[in-house]
Amino acid sequence: CPAWIHKLIFEYIGLDWIYLLVLGIIMALLSFLIDYCITQIQHAHILAYQSAKHSGFLQYLAWVFLPMIFLLFSVGFVKLCSIHAIGSGIPEMKTIMRGYSLHHYLSFRALIAKSVGLIAAAGSGMPIGKEGPFVHIASIVASIMNRILGVFRGLYKNESHNMDLLAAACAVGVSSNFAAPIGGVLFSIEVTSTHFAVRNYWRGFFSAVCGAFVFRLLSVWDREEQTITALFSTHFRVDFPFDMTEMLAFIFIGIVSGFSGALFVYLHRKLIELRRKYRKNVVSKFFRKSIFLYPAIICFIYFSLTFPLGLGRYMASIVTPKEAIDELFSNATWYRGHADNIKAQKILDHWDHPNIYVSLLLFIIFQFFWTAASVALPIPCGVVLPVFIIGAAFGRLIGEAMAAWFPLGIRSGDGLFSPIVPGGYAVIGAAALAGSVTHTISVSVIVFELTGQIVHIIPVMVAVLISNAIATKLQPSFYDSIIQIKKLPYLPEIYEDKAYDIYVSDIMRTDIKYLSYKSSYEDLDKLLETTKLKSFPLVESADSMVLLGSLQRKQLEGLLARYINKVAQEVSTSQPTTEPKRDQLESTVNDENEDNHKDGAE
Repeated sequence: CPAWIHKLIFEYIGLDWIYLLVLGIIMALLSFLIDYCITQIQHAHILAYQSAKHSGFLQYLAWVFLPMIFLLFSVGFVKLCSIHAIGSGIPEMKTIMRGYSLHHYLSFRALIAKSVGLIAAAGSGMPIGKEGPFVHIASIVASIMNRILGVFRGLYKNESHNMDLLAAACAVGVSSNFAAPIGGVLFSIEVTSTHFAVRNYWRGFFSAVCGAFVFRLLSVWDREEQTITALFSTHFRVDFPFDMTEMLAFIFIGIVSGFSGALFVYLHRKLIELRRKYRKNVVSKFFRKSIFLYPAIICFIYFSLTFPLGLGRYMASIVTPKEAIDELFSNATWYRGHADNIKAQKILDHWDHPNIYVSLLLFIIFQFFWTAASVALPIPCGVVLPVFIIGAAFGRLIGEAMAAWFPLGIRSGDGLFSPIVPGGYAVIGAAALAGSVTHTISVSVIVFELTGQIVHIIPVMVAVLISNAIATKLQPSFYDSIIQIKKLPYLPEIYEDKAYDIYVSDIMRTDIKYLSYKSSYEDLDKLLETTKLKSFPLVESADSMVLLGSLQRKQLEGLLARYINKVAQEVSTSQPTTEPKRDQLESTVNDENEDNHKDGAE
């Protein structure tokens, strides 16, 4: 029955469905494998630190130098295998989705470098994320499937269809990272597309759902979870999650997050510009002698400051990113300094040195700066997860302050008290800061899918909208900032209303040099001698000025050289009795076209 199966799959089901299903499954497998490797490396780091508890010096060596080995391995492997794996990947995909080709950016070498480099870099424990690299990885997988698998080659030949599938791949990359298919699709649209074709909606959602489902199913099969649940499940009150008076605190979180997100983008860009500005001085030359030196110094300082027996005890440095999110989203209130159960007490042990307010504040300030420095390193890295955690910590800080201010809760209209839920504030802060850095609204949907609850839907949306409004006025998004730094081609967003009153005629040049079919070779020669333009418009005639296309300078120089050689040969073979005629471009172009047709026929 091979022929019958082939007919069933490819004629009745459709090639697109099979392609998107396979893409979702492959990305789920890759995501699970990469997450598993990162988790094992991080646990090995903690285990090595705890195993050396008899010696503080050995603990320091284990804490600092084991991550440095993995980070430097990531730097070296990416440099050796493919430098296209450096960074997020979303800015480059945004450029590609707008029609610009980046050679070798979707190659197999870039896939290997991105995957292995991400495992080593994220496993080291540096404050970096995975969402950007996963978007890049998914796009590479989609491109490789198009190029290599004979079944799908027909999809790759059509450029428009190929771009549609890349758009779906970007959605799969986000959804397989966060297990959030709806938010993943919306997020990928916001960060990679200027104009989105609605016909791609079903492609993105189908492949994203397949990827998210298989990704969570693998966790169940690996016995990490009992069933398919949200990645960071919360258990907030459903009947009365917050009082309307608390909206003032939520708005405050949105305002601070908006300014903080803009400051983060500005700080990241200035760190990169500072390195480029002093590229020629002695210090920069010292750093350029080895690609490992600058990352090693950043890694050494970061882990020295987060050493749990030193300053690290005041900023919960012993917890992994996943554990940090779980603890910041927890229901228990911390400000009282005691817990009702063992789990809550374990959380307090991480964040109660010297008290929760100092610990959270130090964590926010420290991680804010070092995240900006870390995502500027030459490694595969994302930005959403670390700023998500920073925002959660800020929201938790405000929530704990509110809980201490109103220990019994806020009194409602019926005389009952509504207790403050600091975990809800953490959710709002995480969404607000991540949204302000990336200039996206869809992070609110991702938060709902990550937590499995939508009880704070109004506060989250309000805070995200406010933070976006402020950040948009102050700075470009993190991804647009990288596009500007790398000088990639892009069309900037129009934010000022007065810009819509500017027309092309207001800024265009009217004294453009052009060529027409009636132009002579003498005109062409003068044009090439008097201008340095790389291309020239070709019009039908000087009277109609109908644009027919453009001519490259190299093509015109070649055409002129061939004409001069032709005239020279005619002069050398025979003495003309009359002056040579003033040839026009049209005659020679037609002659060359006829010669080309004859050569093709032969």
